[in-house]
Amino acid sequence: MRIQLPIVGVDGAAHHGGRAALTCRFRCGDACFHEVPNTSANPYVGDVVAGALSRRTVMRAAAVVTAAAAVGASATVAAPEASAAGGHRGDRGARGLRFAPVAPNTADTVTIPDGYTQNVVIRWGEPILRGAPAFDPDRQTAEAQAGQFGYNNDFLALLPLPGEPHRQILVANHEYTDEVLMFRGYDPENPARQQVEVAWAAHGLSAVVVEEDRRSGKLTPVPRHPLNRRVTATTEFRVTGPAAGSELLRTSADPTGRKVLGTLNNCSGGVTPWGTTLHGEENFNQYFAHATRATDKRYGLGSGATERKWERFDRRFDVAQEPNEPHRFGWVVELDPYDPTAAPRKRTALGRFKHEGATVRLTGDGRPVVYSGDDERFDYFYKFVGSKRMRKGSGRAVREHNLSLLDEGTLYVARLSGDSPAIEVDGTGKLPADGEFDGSGEWIPLATATAHGAVSHVEGMSAEEVFVFTRLAGDKVGATKMDRPEDIEPNPHTGKVYVALTNNSNRGVGSNPKPDEANPRVANKHGQILELTEHRGRADSERFAWSLFLVAGDPDDPATYFAGFPKDQVSPISCPDNVAFDPHGNLWISTDGNALGHHDGLFGVATRGDRRGELKQFLTMPKGAETCGPLVQDRRVLVSVQHPGEIDGATAEKPLSAWPDGPGRLNRPAVVAVWRADGRDIGI
Repeated sequence: MRIQLPIVGVDGAAHHGGRAALTCRFRCGDACFHEVPNTSANPYVGDVVAGALSRRTVMRAAAVVTAAAAVGASATVAAPEASAAGGHRGDRGARGLRFAPVAPNTADTVTIPDGYTQNVVIRWGEPILRGAPAFDPDRQTAEAQAGQFGYNNDFLALLPLPGEPHRQILVANHEYTDEVLMFRGYDPENPARQQVEVAWAAHGLSAVVVEEDRRSGKLTPVPRHPLNRRVTATTEFRVTGPAAGSELLRTSADPTGRKVLGTLNNCSGGVTPWGTTLHGEENFNQYFAHATRATDKRYGLGSGATERKWERFDRRFDVAQEPNEPHRFGWVVELDPYDPTAAPRKRTALGRFKHEGATVRLTGDGRPVVYSGDDERFDYFYKFVGSKRMRKGSGRAVREHNLSLLDEGTLYVARLSGDSPAIEVDGTGKLPADGEFDGSGEWIPLATATAHGAVSHVEGMSAEEVFVFTRLAGDKVGATKMDRPEDIEPNPHTGKVYVALTNNSNRGVGSNPKPDEANPRVANKHGQILELTEHRGRADSERFAWSLFLVAGDPDDPATYFAGFPKDQVSPISCPDNVAFDPHGNLWISTDGNALGHHDGLFGVATRGDRRGELKQFLTMPKGAETCGPLVQDRRVLVSVQHPGEIDGATAEKPLSAWPDGPGRLNRPAVVAVWRADGRDIGI
């Protein structure tokens, strides 16, 4: 099954990979066109001397861990069916991936496999709270938007709703706003206050109950349900953990350093075993103007005005007036979807950086472990190991205990070493002599938080400084510079951890760090996925083995690798971003900025068995859109269609995509559900 690449052009001018310049402006503040924030001299992977544990020692130890033990360490998903890999290579695919792959394309629609159907679950602006008006783009107000589904939905979670059959709570992030596509007559140099306030209300989070039509599989929102909720850029948050109350977090509006208004640039996230959701604040730097300090520069804050000019309307976005306000963003946020009156919490023990997301597993004795990537060129990935055990059961006391689990524990950063000579990693993507890009690694402790205080493990930094300036702590201990570490997800069946590394066009260019075994290509346009095996299968281990599971790109390119699976039987993939697992242990990958000349999509890939590495494209996006979410259930796949129509030259007056409501209408980011027309399980 060779999947041919069509000869196509990119819609609009290429800016970074397959992204439009418009996306780079509003999503991350043109981060890739600024100086690399990490100028530390951390060692090259090939120069790091492996510790007492070689990769092969770790792998031998990991091999004795049974699947049952691995599942026990995760404790969030039941044991798998008999064979996640399905049959042999002569059948229709790995179990869960038995669908005809969607061909690469540039169609202005959500393209799905034959035999599947779809619906738009909810769009930007649809009312979800009592009293919220119907969406009217020409009469939009901040008050209306605060009761409507927000803009540019990203991470998605579905939580059970006991006592209400066929209903679940859908939780979504709203990462950023694109005012050029939202408002007719928008002047980027002189935005109106009303437009700014609508944008504040369009950021944040939404929780909305959805109902399934059992006959069709269609999901629809339940407006005005008492659990529906909007969290915006002006909602009050509690700050918890070791940095709460720190002088570094105090402002004129909040001299306590314990209350923050709003959350910004929420990208991906995760669901906790105790029934809450986590949301990563990512490119928060772009919202703050007039920064001058070295610590601000390390986080990518600029010295001039911002794209959106929010600093003209609220002094907290002007660093010259409120120097600590940026320190109040860049955290992981925890939301309790079952209590719409509870203030969301910013969890400072998980460190401050550009969190792509935060995913949770449990240790064998019930303590939480949280993985998170820092989405920046040459930055790091981290894990937090909690010191308190989760309690089972119901009741207020149990709930309050579990809501404190992410405030105490140790924060770590990853350092990797390769097991091949540096000369064998030549920047082309050619495999080294041993046939794999692989090695060992260690989790380096940065700081430990307890109920009685916090202790720094980084020389020259206090514990508060480690948690607030976590990037600097990673610099000091020699963490490994990666190619934009984004979503990180542990496989609930095997315990292996998968790290999406989206791309890095600066790798090996000029004076930037050269390729290494974990990041093996110069000017890396397509990215890779790293597979990490914790020592002895223990989530709280300080050692791990790693290998590159996928090296993305066109399968015809010799620099690509698909876990050893025949490359004439896989779909081309570029720029992996968010990842998720289906009930069979297959990894699902959404892409952002496809650099192969066709639209972003969602892909499933087998992680074990004789089909390990078999990768198939499940769907593609409309013009200008990025694939976000994703969420894969037995009988349904959900994705966020983010920034549709975000094409250079597009405006609210002149949309360049017809999705989702037809030609000439505003492009509205939305959640899409896909299911089999015959009602059976996905990919079976």
